[in-house]
Amino acid sequence: MRESTKPRDLPLTADSAGPPSNPSRADGHRPHAGHDAHDDHDDHVVHAHGQHAGHSTAMFKNRFWLTLALSVPVVYFSPMFGDLLGYMPPEFPGSTWIPPVLGTVIFLYGGQPFLRGGLNELRARRPGMMLLIGMAISVAFVASWVTSLGLGGFDLDFWWELALLVAIMLLGHWIEMRALGSAQGALDALAALLPDEAERITDAGTETVGVSELRAGDLVLVRSGARMPADGTVTDGQAEFDESMITGESKTVPRSPGDRVIAGTVATDNTVRVRITAVGDDTALAGIQRLVAEAQASSSRAQALADRAAAFLFYFAAGAGVITFIAWTLLGNVPEAVTRTVTVLVIACPHALGLAIPLVVAISTEQAARAGVLIKNRMALERMRTVGVVLFDKTGTLTKGEPEVMEIAAADGVSRKDLLALASAVEADSEHPVARAIVRAARNQGLPVLRATGFSSMTGRGAGASVDGRTVQVGGPALLRELTVTEPPELAAVTGAWMDRGAAVLHVLADGKMLGAISLEDAVRTESRQAVAALQDRGIKVAMITGDARQVAQAVADELNIDEVFAEVLPADKDKKVSELQGRGFKVAMVGDGVNDSPALARAEVGIAIGAGTDVAMESAGVVLAGNDPRAVLSMVDLSRASYRKMWQNLVWATGYNVISVPLAAGVLAFAGVMLSPAAGAVLMSVSTIVVALNAQLLRRVKLNPSPSLRQSPWPAAAADPAAAPPQPTRDDG
Repeated sequence: MRESTKPRDLPLTADSAGPPSNPSRADGHRPHAGHDAHDDHDDHVVHAHGQHAGHSTAMFKNRFWLTLALSVPVVYFSPMFGDLLGYMPPEFPGSTWIPPVLGTVIFLYGGQPFLRGGLNELRARRPGMMLLIGMAISVAFVASWVTSLGLGGFDLDFWWELALLVAIMLLGHWIEMRALGSAQGALDALAALLPDEAERITDAGTETVGVSELRAGDLVLVRSGARMPADGTVTDGQAEFDESMITGESKTVPRSPGDRVIAGTVATDNTVRVRITAVGDDTALAGIQRLVAEAQASSSRAQALADRAAAFLFYFAAGAGVITFIAWTLLGNVPEAVTRTVTVLVIACPHALGLAIPLVVAISTEQAARAGVLIKNRMALERMRTVGVVLFDKTGTLTKGEPEVMEIAAADGVSRKDLLALASAVEADSEHPVARAIVRAARNQGLPVLRATGFSSMTGRGAGASVDGRTVQVGGPALLRELTVTEPPELAAVTGAWMDRGAAVLHVLADGKMLGAISLEDAVRTESRQAVAALQDRGIKVAMITGDARQVAQAVADELNIDEVFAEVLPADKDKKVSELQGRGFKVAMVGDGVNDSPALARAEVGIAIGAGTDVAMESAGVVLAGNDPRAVLSMVDLSRASYRKMWQNLVWATGYNVISVPLAAGVLAFAGVMLSPAAGAVLMSVSTIVVALNAQLLRRVKLNPSPSLRQSPWPAAAADPAAAPPQPTRDDG
């Protein structure tokens, strides 16, 4: 892409926009280095919180496949399994020892994460899934060895049940780990905004040094298209900086001597000299990193539904086991007491419970992906149903994120089409977002292509060229001041109204005479109105946050009927606004696309990143929308509510099975001749797992695709041809 050659003097309150906030890097450094191998990175993420502390996705995956391979011969050679299916396992020297030997390997290798996790939960006095699994496989292991060694005459051959339980639990935790988001990805993406090297100016000239070698007080040269290596102050030169990766606002900002510039931002058009004022941990970018890490750490402490159910089952099974042993012992039948107790404890193992949540999450993420919604964090799926307010970042989310020509006002005797054609001719060779918007508008109207020569750029004021023998200039208020040109009163009234609502205004002059003006605004997406209305219909409040001036924000809010507006919010304060809403009792879903949104995305109960946004925003969020359609948020709401119902249905089935089967295994109906044998209990556990799996599959019937996008005109409906529109038409984007 060609560099922009024409700085602008546009109102800083205007919400003009440019390219998506993920510009390519002219310094040769890949801003996304390492993201191509994201899947491998995820496999080796080590979790620091909860039941997966110290565990990686790859660990569960590797243990599952090896355990599954060892489980096949264990199950096949198991006498109990053979009796259930009515076949006789092959017999040869040593065949009877295949289940015990391989079962022991499965117990020690595949069961290790659960045994360690169970001990940790026991030490913390917070029993959960790990302790329940650890108890079940330990009891099955000891009972099976007692049976294999022929001690006490017991028939408690649970090797096949032990093998399948460990394999199923490893599979469930592997699926679960893959669904969890990683905080490290967000921090890596933030770090990738910095260049590897910088040009430091010395008495002998310039030298290329690593960014880590820079110190406060150093003077650096930042060329056109390069990123700032650290925070600093411009000392020489003028340039427009793309700060969208930090502020989230895509309009470039002019910076001249004395102005502060931020690490990670890009000089788009000129070379400047900058005195470094902050490096490393003292930069604004590092501050955002700390906010992201802090917010994600706080949101990772949530407990899954299955953990709470597992805690209940642990106490239930342990209590039932103790009561069973005491009761049968008092009846004078110690062998039966041991058999019944072991059966109770093994039946309590959570086959179905271990898959209840992971299966729902896996199917939900697949269904969401088909609808263009990437669920990165399991907890985001669970929390979305509780959200009371959706907080949208304005630019690039509710709006298109790029300027569009909205209205044209021409002086007496001047055709609006001619005015747009002249402006387009001057802007034809520029890659500036505003220039592209004007050229695009002329092209959409099929206006004649005029040839411009003698192009000149006026830093901070505008641009000019010779068109058909006339000197045509296009620029903002600074251009008029320099040329001492005064707007006619009737035109000033129109442009004044544009500026009041936050539009950027460009004046067009020919040979020093005012021909008219063009307003450019960040247009509201047609889908945004539908998304806001649908969320409100679901009882969810809609709020908007932006760094723009109050009048700009309010104009968009009024158009979309938004419930609450946060305007003129500094980048670091977006996180605070989320906390403010939470302090008022709301569960918050934040939707954004800029780096400055990333702390707020991480702080919110659910962070939703627009797919066209920065890598940092996407890594910080629990949900990523593949496109820019805000109606996809509705898909997330519907999916969350449907999947939550399935989670509870599966949990009720899994725990309900145990609540019924454990007393039967304990022998409470023995007086009536009803006894649940160990083999029958094992079969029922498998049936319970199948029921849970089939119920989860019903999620595939949920329709998540938002309504097809309405065909959008680049112009307001009331003014399909801006060149022919009246000076002050009523806006109607719908």
